[in-house]
Amino acid sequence: MAIAAVFVLARYIAGIGYVSNLSNAYPWGLWIGVDVASGVALAAGGFTTSAVAHIFGKHRYESVVRSALLTAALGYTFVVLGLLVDVGRSWAIWKPLVFRNFNSALFEVAMCVMVYLHVLYIELIPAVAERFGKKITILNELNKRLAKFMWIFIIAGVVLSCMHQSSLGTLMVIAPTKLHPLWYTPVLPLLFLSSAFTVGYPMVIFETTLVTSSLKLEDEMNVLSPLSKFTIATLGIYLLIKIADMLWRGSYIYLFEGSTQSNAFLVELIIGGIVPWLLLMSRKVRSSRRSLFITACLIIGGVMMNRINVFITGYMPPFAEHSYFPSVGEIAITVGLISALMFIYR
Repeated sequence: MAIAAVFVLARYIAGIGYVSNLSNAYPWGLWIGVDVASGVALAAGGFTTSAVAHIFGKHRYESVVRSALLTAALGYTFVVLGLLVDVGRSWAIWKPLVFRNFNSALFEVAMCVMVYLHVLYIELIPAVAERFGKKITILNELNKRLAKFMWIFIIAGVVLSCMHQSSLGTLMVIAPTKLHPLWYTPVLPLLFLSSAFTVGYPMVIFETTLVTSSLKLEDEMNVLSPLSKFTIATLGIYLLIKIADMLWRGSYIYLFEGSTQSNAFLVELIIGGIVPWLLLMSRKVRSSRRSLFITACLIIGGVMMNRINVFITGYMPPFAEHSYFPSVGEIAITVGLISALMFIYR
């Protein structure tokens, strides 16, 4: 984290080009692919568990909602911090609030992320009040007043999440000449949304398993095992859309061309999608803490790789003079942000 802080300081003193390999041809790279696109996707556990527990009335999953919301809140905070480093003129990040372009997908993403981050903090107030209410009495009063309206924020959180998860895919729909045919498709927003639903529950399984293992708590398998059944459906739908779209567009002809892009797509599809879906079909896997954790890791890795592939691996600007590879500064800042997130959660 200290090394990352040094690079962040250098970025603001000497400029973004001093610590990154970004250019006019590659205006976004690791910070967008991992810090933003992957971060937003992996924070989907917050709205998916809130939806299943509070909107659909499956109250047996209440025990994992708070941890999922905490992960989502930290994840979106991590996204915003990453954006402050990535945006060239970060001091002007407030301008979408005033100079609104309602035809811009990026405007929709910016507004939804801003509003949803506040919604997440509001949804965490009951947990914070329970923990610190005796020391900070205003939290108890705030919690009582918000209790009557909390259902509004829960529904708003689900709606806002669905909006900007899909709009992240829209960002690349408007760049057909710059994205490899294996990933470019008009249904990219639908793929981004369905993959967010897919990775939400595996993230809950991942974080709950790590927390219960490190703190020697009850393993929560009575909740996680039934929760994994939802992933069979969400992952199956995501794979169905992805494969059907590939066959419909005829982009399968690029699958075995032997390029970096085709190999990355195969790993994403097979290791990060088909294999974990087949594993989840087994009751033995769903009942085993270790097997379920490994399967969740495969799904998380698959969705992360999808975001990295779309924004970095498959991104091929036609007039670029050289290919992009993240600098030491970019990697250090990303690792530092992830480390800080894990430290705060712990």
